[in-house]
Amino acid sequence: MELVAPSGPVYQAGTLSGNPLAMAAGIATLRGLGAKGAWDAADRAAGRLLAGLAQAADEAGVACFASRAGTMLGFFFGEGPVRDWEGAKGADTNRFAAFHGAMLERGVYLPPSQFEAWFLSSTHGDAEIDATVAAAADAFGSLR
Repeated sequence: MELVAPSGPVYQAGTLSGNPLAMAAGIATLRGLGAKGAWDAADRAAGRLLAGLAQAADEAGVACFASRAGTMLGFFFGEGPVRDWEGAKGADTNRFAAFHGAMLERGVYLPPSQFEAWFLSSTHGDAEIDATVAAAADAFGSLR
């Protein structure tokens, strides 16, 4: 993959924007994603995780709505769909907090708010997805 510098100024803002180490990590990430099959593997992993979470929640009788865009997931407790702020603010944050704690107890570290996205990478393989879905199935069961 060839990286091409922009022809004009680039706006950047954020804690690590422009930080040389963060920039080097970003370039390395883009090169890694350019490797043959890397993006497809991460995309498949995200699809497997989403399907596994949905099935586990359904089997436990837990109402939730999950969606994804590529390797980024959104996950809300309540009747879906969640497509905007109005839908998101109606989600059950207390239930998410209980789920988050249950997942931590099972060794799975999720974003601490249901308003934050989950991200997968090419290093999340079948073993990690299966372990996460198993932990979620157990955690959903604890929410009854």
